[in-house]
Amino acid sequence: MLTGIARAKINLYLHVTGKRPDGYHLLDSLVVFADYGDELTVESDSSLSLEISGPFSAGIRAMDDNLILKAARLLQEKAVVKKGAKIKLVKNLPVAAGIGGGSADASLALQLLNELWGTGYSDRQLAELGLSLGADVPVCLYGKPTIMAGVGELLSAGLKIPKIHIILVNCNILVSTADVFRRLEISDTPKVGLGIEGCTEVDIISALRTAGNDLQAPAFQIAPQIESVIDEIAGETECQLARMSGSGATVFGLFETSEGARKAVQNIQSRHPDWWVLATVIN
Repeated sequence: MLTGIARAKINLYLHVTGKRPDGYHLLDSLVVFADYGDELTVESDSSLSLEISGPFSAGIRAMDDNLILKAARLLQEKAVVKKGAKIKLVKNLPVAAGIGGGSADASLALQLLNELWGTGYSDRQLAELGLSLGADVPVCLYGKPTIMAGVGELLSAGLKIPKIHIILVNCNILVSTADVFRRLEISDTPKVGLGIEGCTEVDIISALRTAGNDLQAPAFQIAPQIESVIDEIAGETECQLARMSGSGATVFGLFETSEGARKAVQNIQSRHPDWWVLATVIN
């Protein structure tokens, strides 16, 4: 039996720089990972199956279109694997939330099954497989702070950032990534990448203020509540930056201290007990 954590992916900034003729969008994004995520366990079995539990299990189904099963079948096919696996997912992250839950689950499934079945694929080979499942799968498989470019296949190596305290907030609404991109108007204004290598936490947050998330505006059109969540987080003491992650609807807030982050979580939960609110760290 093998187990792992599929950590939440956060886009600290996300710029859409163009669109290919095949319809895929070109991205420039600083991606980091929270110290929290879904739990995945795999063990040998004669057939392939998926069991889902956890606080957000009602939002997904163990059907053929589930990314975990698609990842498993893809690896079986490419590596000519005759074995099966019993896969168990504890779904701790909100669904359709802009924090890569499904992509992180699929990437971890590839890694764990690669080990369980002894297929011997490198992370690069797994990433190439994963890209066909979704643009975020390669970066989730990499699992480290990185600048993601292209359609998700170009990842900067060796990017180091200091530990940053963060809260994640989701007001329990679903936002379709496809719907957000359909509403996106790509700007012709050139966007300059951020030079953050070796920067302090203060320097990084200052640099991030000069960037943004190009998907926020179209996401606001679909779910105006997201803008209200950003305003709530931004109003908390010690909040340095509040922004939507990915295509939404999860919003993050960066804080100076763990105490500030925990206090913000308490305040927001007291006002909105039905929201999902988490204090954690990225590093």
